[in-house]
Amino acid sequence: MWRLIAIVTLSALLLACSASDDAGNNKADIKDQKVFRYAMSGSPTSLDPVQSGNVYANVIVSNVFDTLYNYKYLARPPELKPGLAEAMPEVSDDGLVYTIPLKQGVLFADDPAFPDGKGREVTAEDFVYSIKRHFDPAARPQGAWLWQDRIKGLDEWKAAGSDYSVDVEGVRALDRYTVRIELTRPYPQLLYTLAMGFSAVVPVEAVEAYGREFGIRPVGSGAFRLESFNTAKAVLVPNSNYRDEPFSLSAEGYDPATQAYTRVAELEGLSPPFLDRLEIDFIQEGSALWSSFTKGNEVQMASLPDEQVKFVLDSTRPVILKPEFAAKYQLATGPEAGFVYSNFNLDFPEMGYNPDPERNARNKALRCAVIRSFDWPARNDSFYMGLGQVFPGVIPPGVPEFDEEMPRDSVTRDVVYAKQLLADNGWTADNLPTLVYGTVAGVKSRLFFEQFRAFLKDIGYPSEKVVLKRYATFGDIVRAWSRSELPFVSKGWGLDYPDAENTLQLFYGPNASPGSNDANYANPKYDALFEQAATMAPSDERTAIYRRMNQMLVDDCVAVTGLTRMRITLWHNNVIAVPDSSIVGGGFLRYVDVD
Repeated sequence: MWRLIAIVTLSALLLACSASDDAGNNKADIKDQKVFRYAMSGSPTSLDPVQSGNVYANVIVSNVFDTLYNYKYLARPPELKPGLAEAMPEVSDDGLVYTIPLKQGVLFADDPAFPDGKGREVTAEDFVYSIKRHFDPAARPQGAWLWQDRIKGLDEWKAAGSDYSVDVEGVRALDRYTVRIELTRPYPQLLYTLAMGFSAVVPVEAVEAYGREFGIRPVGSGAFRLESFNTAKAVLVPNSNYRDEPFSLSAEGYDPATQAYTRVAELEGLSPPFLDRLEIDFIQEGSALWSSFTKGNEVQMASLPDEQVKFVLDSTRPVILKPEFAAKYQLATGPEAGFVYSNFNLDFPEMGYNPDPERNARNKALRCAVIRSFDWPARNDSFYMGLGQVFPGVIPPGVPEFDEEMPRDSVTRDVVYAKQLLADNGWTADNLPTLVYGTVAGVKSRLFFEQFRAFLKDIGYPSEKVVLKRYATFGDIVRAWSRSELPFVSKGWGLDYPDAENTLQLFYGPNASPGSNDANYANPKYDALFEQAATMAPSDERTAIYRRMNQMLVDDCVAVTGLTRMRITLWHNNVIAVPDSSIVGGGFLRYVDVD
């Protein structure tokens, strides 16, 4: 889930949401509590589910709110299970109608927004309300793309003014505990969307009570409630109203051969959450996070920074800790569910679509030259310990449709070819356009930029024409992407669900800015194939369509892509945990325990 969020006077609002800014720092009050200190490399801008468009927000949203479905904690590959839903849905023979029973007796967390401050029961109407919010412009939603043109009547409801008193044919509460969703056409990924943070269930009372501040005063029915939140840290504590659901190893997909060392078997029969306090620090720099982790009394789980590899590991293939670190820490490795890449913003006529057909063709050649200048092995070695998997296109290794046999020209550096491509199309140092490279401020981000600029210099791109534009926060740059303000977008994408449709939609025309298609790619043939595949169940035929679309993106030189990173996560020996598989990041936190 990298996902992609404007709160006015953000700092003041974030500070205002805290009952006490010292809530995360009073050691005397928490010395006898079970505390787990986690960290993220970025801070969320909003914790309102309709705006939970990035992985940082989703880590907190997935713990404060409920979704109808979740992923099994231990199952690899990912597998869905009921969350707020009582069971998997009943689906009509034509695949258009989903009937979903809800658990009874589930309560929202206590909050002043409710009468007498007592959280009420969650009902089917709450789910209906929560989905409608994505089609209400006043909510500044970011997740409508998941259900746009797919749930019967929702788009028309929006066009008619988003009146919550008006029913929507395709999303209804049949009774207090039953939801019915009716689609306009089959949508095999629907259940996956109902496990995403975007689909989290919120109470109307809190949304109306807090207005824009709901993004920093979230109220849900999840395992935790938010105690405090500012630009440096979030503190969560157990939701005292959370339902009793004993942990089951078999139900969660436990594999003793690979997971016994984590001690999760000790949790059998206990009901989460197991912590008294969950503290999440926002630490952008990997070196600072590592320093906090190794102190022993601060952050208790961390990814291994590149600069520490030779000091911490005995081997990278396979990954083995040196004895002195193996004595103190547990280790988990595996590829991320997602990838890192860059795309051109084709809204910019300097490098993208141009009304002049001749210039349009020259722009494509320019993009292709930039792509062939990129040295993926150097990027992998410099920043990912050489452990990342480089692949062409946007269908990453983490999904079943990945094509190991796809031609690798687009990820093979060829400086001679790139120079010739520029020359053949009339590009010179004098007429090459300025390329503005946006990034969040930070040392590592700057190093990414400098390496990229060096790649371009090798093909004759003047260094002064490759310009760095820095943004103070991740939320700031996300706004720039959504407003189509940058000609070149460099980021990562975490899978929302294990289906290549989730990455191919990044280039679907109707998802153009402010949607997920911040390349603003507009190819009618691609869109037609996307729409054809969108109604198909997994099959060889659908996989062939996906791969054809992937090749289109490569042929049109839309993106510099891609690399799936290897995740190396360490945690203190007193922590019982299995880190996330990356889809809907943060879901594992409700199951963490500490000695």
